[in-house]
Amino acid sequence: MSLNLQTIRDKVEFFESSSLEQLETDIQKKIEQNEAMMLGVHHVQHHAHTRSENGRSIYTAVVHFRAVPAP
Repeated sequence: MSLNLQTIRDKVEFFESSSLEQLETDIQKKIEQNEAMMLGVHHVQHHAHTRSENGRSIYTAVVHFRAVPAP
């Protein structure tokens, strides 16, 4: 067994939800988790899609996290 002690510099996470409120909650939880790993939000991209079959909206987001520069 070996341990890899390299720091994470970039991380991209994808989110999907049927409500905008739940999407925001999921993203906020992940932001708090990534802050513990010294990663901050670099960019957020979000979309709303309407399904043609049932007319329901699906909300998606891509969040790019980057390493927080040392002071």
